[in-house]
Amino acid sequence: MLKSLKPAIAAVAAAAVVFGASAEEHLKSFDPANIDKSVSPAVDFYTYANQGWMKAHPLTAEHSRYGQFNILNDSSEARIKDIVLNLAASNPAEGTVAFKVSTIYNQAMDSVRRNREGAAPIQADLKRIEETQHEGMEDLFLWMHGNYASPFFGAGPMENLANSKEYAMYVSGGGMGLGDRDYYLKDDKRNKEVREAYKKLIVKQMRNAGYNKKAATRIMNNVMKIETALADSAWTKEQSRNIPAMYNPRTFEQLKALYPHVNWDRFFIETMGIESPESVIVTELSSVAQADNLLASLTDREIKDYYLWKYVAQAAGKLSDDFSDAAFEFNKVVSGVEQQRPRWKRALGATEGAMGEAVGQLYVEKYFPESSKQYMIGLVENLRTALGKHIINLPWMTDDTKLKAIKKLSAFTVKIGYPDQWKDYSTMIIDPEKSYYENMHNVSMWHQADTYSKWGKPVDRTEWGMTPQTVNAYYNPLANEIVFPAAILQAPFFDAAASDAENYGGIGVVIGHEMTHGFDDQGRNFDAEGNMVNWWTPEDAEAFEKLTAGLIKQFDEVEVLPGLFANGQYTLGENIADQGGLRIARTAFLDSQRKKGVDINSEEAKIDGFTPMQAFYLNYANLWANNIRDEEMRSLTTGDVHSLGKNRVNVTLRNIEPFFEAFSIKEGDKMYRPADERVIIW
Repeated sequence: MLKSLKPAIAAVAAAAVVFGASAEEHLKSFDPANIDKSVSPAVDFYTYANQGWMKAHPLTAEHSRYGQFNILNDSSEARIKDIVLNLAASNPAEGTVAFKVSTIYNQAMDSVRRNREGAAPIQADLKRIEETQHEGMEDLFLWMHGNYASPFFGAGPMENLANSKEYAMYVSGGGMGLGDRDYYLKDDKRNKEVREAYKKLIVKQMRNAGYNKKAATRIMNNVMKIETALADSAWTKEQSRNIPAMYNPRTFEQLKALYPHVNWDRFFIETMGIESPESVIVTELSSVAQADNLLASLTDREIKDYYLWKYVAQAAGKLSDDFSDAAFEFNKVVSGVEQQRPRWKRALGATEGAMGEAVGQLYVEKYFPESSKQYMIGLVENLRTALGKHIINLPWMTDDTKLKAIKKLSAFTVKIGYPDQWKDYSTMIIDPEKSYYENMHNVSMWHQADTYSKWGKPVDRTEWGMTPQTVNAYYNPLANEIVFPAAILQAPFFDAAASDAENYGGIGVVIGHEMTHGFDDQGRNFDAEGNMVNWWTPEDAEAFEKLTAGLIKQFDEVEVLPGLFANGQYTLGENIADQGGLRIARTAFLDSQRKKGVDINSEEAKIDGFTPMQAFYLNYANLWANNIRDEEMRSLTTGDVHSLGKNRVNVTLRNIEPFFEAFSIKEGDKMYRPADERVIIW
């Protein structure tokens, strides 16, 4: 599967990063109890709006961060647990969806059996790797790619960036267990800590798999040698945001000439079951070249040790507690979390990963009213109209480009709640007599086959990239679509009992955020049809880049922790979308109130003593309330395209004049930013 381009495309999307919390807490929108009046909104608006909430929700050992969204996420999680347990209690017939869902959950929960089996379910495969002779190394490489992992690089079909109605075959860099190249290459204190923890993880897991300390240490050293070499050629986080640079079409003959140490004729047939494609798209030329070089220069022992780790790493979560405990020790270093999530939550996660839409169908039937969908349809159209107004009135964009932007906006496809057609899991084999690992491997193979079966067919635009029970939303540039799963349509995003000001400051901003992604630094590369087409004049592109440079600078200046600064370039798309979402939602809110004849400046319009515009901004800030450990702050600053919650509030709002007006923020106040330093893009 793709290791580089998929995350880059997916990163265009997310509206909300969600964690976990108490399922019993009442869900509501803006709450005055969250406000700390000892803090001035003109000094630190995030703390003013959220300190009360933060004091009432201290971090527990289970969490590396704990936010307002956790409450909603755990409410959804509790509902899913109820659904799954009811399925199990219904004594479902073998082979039914209910039987498969309940079997996966029950096996995930059965620690007694999994601990008794230990590493036994993987021993035959480890033996196969160990006993492979030199003449069988090519077969071993293909077996690994087709069944268990993507060593050295990734490959697979995805929508063609140049023609999004058809699939293209991609070959991309990858193969690094730590993901980000900085963990391998930088020698500062934090990266060294993570790197050393990773080394300990490899040794521990290989010991759990049955290797003695000497062999486990050898495997670790060889893994670090290979993954460091891969990291040395990998793109930086910032480079990975340059989608056009990742579009490097090559004919099949060129692919074979460029990377001669992979048997490409066998690769596609034996790992995907498809004939060799006429052409492929190589995303990071340097990374794939490095993979090819390593395949040619490494010894069989080094390569087999790398395969052993790749195999054990993908299997660990489905084996005994020894494996999950080792993974948790590593996670403690990365995120600072002190306690593992309860087993039932981990089991639910595995079940949803296996058959998410099956669970989602039941979730929607029980918890998603049609009225919520209809409300969203109206809200989306209000936001679409508002963004259209903003585009038409942009001072930095020429009329020709504005018309193309409006065309793209008008062509947005909107998906709300759940897919029109559910996945068919009838061919997925789940056998309670088999081990949990074997069944989950069958699940992986089913999903892989489902992906590969798309090759040669038109792109199915009805598919969803998230399940209905996911508390999130996304924009997909290749389909020019915005998608809002059912679970996000609850407080604090949307509350039927709340005011328009609160709802527009919540779900309204989320809608505007996703729409703006269509015009951020990545989304702007795609046209109304979802094709990677440059529809900008050089002058408009230059003006856009000048504005984004200013926004990058604003975030780069934020010191997250002593010596650690935010990464404005890497988080640019989300920062653009946050600002756009706020501005567009405000316009849509004001338009809606005018249509209703509501005077938002009247005393009657106040909400708990606050004006509607104050409530709007307070509810937005409240969405990002969270407590977070320093380790998690470092981890997210390194690897997350979203800015930290406090910066999504304070840095973004300092560009918005109406926010200053709502809270009487004036020149000289810390939250004030002079007009000539503000950046307004959409």
